[in-house]
Amino acid sequence: MTRKQRYEGIIDHFSKHQPDAATELEYASPYQLLVAVILSAQCTDKRVNLTTPAFFKRFPDPKTLSEATADEVYELIRSISFPNNKTKHLIGMSRMLVYEFNGEVPSSVEELQRLPGVGRKTANVIASCIFNQPRMAVDTHVFRVSARLGLTRRAQNPYQTEIQLIKHIPEDKISLAHHWLILHGRYVCVARRPKCEICKIREFCAYYESIFKAPLGQTVIHKDRPLAG
Repeated sequence: MTRKQRYEGIIDHFSKHQPDAATELEYASPYQLLVAVILSAQCTDKRVNLTTPAFFKRFPDPKTLSEATADEVYELIRSISFPNNKTKHLIGMSRMLVYEFNGEVPSSVEELQRLPGVGRKTANVIASCIFNQPRMAVDTHVFRVSARLGLTRRAQNPYQTEIQLIKHIPEDKISLAHHWLILHGRYVCVARRPKCEICKIREFCAYYESIFKAPLGQTVIHKDRPLAG
């Protein structure tokens, strides 16, 4: 199967079955999503969503956060991974928003990356989810899943993955595809043991094709993993 066929089949499937895919982080403003994404680095969205209600109640906007002490912030995010570093990033980010961006989250990926704690992935999430820009944020799920499916080839880092994906995905589908790949990686194409037996796009998957030797349109019963229909 060609890479073009894989892209077409996968995009067609998700367009029909997950047309409204979105981030699982809970937020009510650009500022809140920015905080949540910074907190989500190497941490689950579930844990972040348990933490942010109290955080946003105490710090509802960049100004209140910019005036916080490190101890105040740390106490609210101590259950999150790397709370010390994230405390510094959140306070630094909010102060830059207040003093350089008039308290508003910028829409430019370049300006977003100037904020403490904001790398290219986080900037792309904000640009995509808040400003509807055709940006592909590549986290560990997107990096892994796109390679397994055969959508990327020999990508050595997130940036190479991003460039390959946006080259082959229609512009109006790029933001959605980011969520499709994340959710697929989170619940089906998991890291240690992908759940091929329940995968609805396995017929387009290079990994499945190589492991199970399944011709397009056929199902192979593997001795270690019986497949459900």
